[in-house]
This record gives sequence, C-alpha cells and structure tokens, in this order.
Amino acid sequence: MYRTPTRFRLAPRVGRRIPTEYFVLANLQFEGAVIGYLAGRPIRETVVDGHGIRYRYAGLAPRDVDGRLDVDSLLSGEWVVDPGLVYTMEKSCAPR
Repeated sequence: MYRTPTRFRLAPRVGRRIPTEYFVLANLQFEGAVIGYLAGRPIRETVVDGHGIRYRYAGLAPRDVDGRLDVDSLLSGEWVVDPGLVYTMEKSCAPR
C-alpha cells in the first residue's frame, strides 16, 4: 500500500471520481460497416472526430456497481461513444 510522506491522507477513490464527460467523444462521423446493434442503435466499425482522428470499435464500456461508466478501467487511447461503446484511437492517427 502506498504511504503518503506527510500526515495527510489521500481522499478515498469515491472522492476522486473523474467526470465521465471527459472521456466521451462528440461531434463524430460514423464510417465503416455496421457490426452490431445496442439498444436498437447501430454499432459502426469506425468513427472519426472533428479533428479527423479515427477510432475503431473495441467493445462495451465497463460500468461500476452504480451503473456509471467506469472510466478508470479504460486503457490509454480508449474513449467512450454513446450509448456506452468503447473505441480505440488508431495508431496511424495518434498525435506525436
């Protein structure tokens, strides 16, 4: 377990919750084939954001015990697309 060098303790994980909006892609264009459906909405193979960065479908977004998106479990380069899908930034489009 991590020990803080001072007498102050870190806030519990619940107190450090990051707003999920920071991890949700917006202003998207959908490309590629429809590879499935979720809640009656098509799941597209690829999406492109307003900056031209492409993302490929990776799976369903994990949720915590309260049903909220669990953004702490996203890997580097993973982003959420409504209604709860995970897309991964394509390496050829990643900023350098």
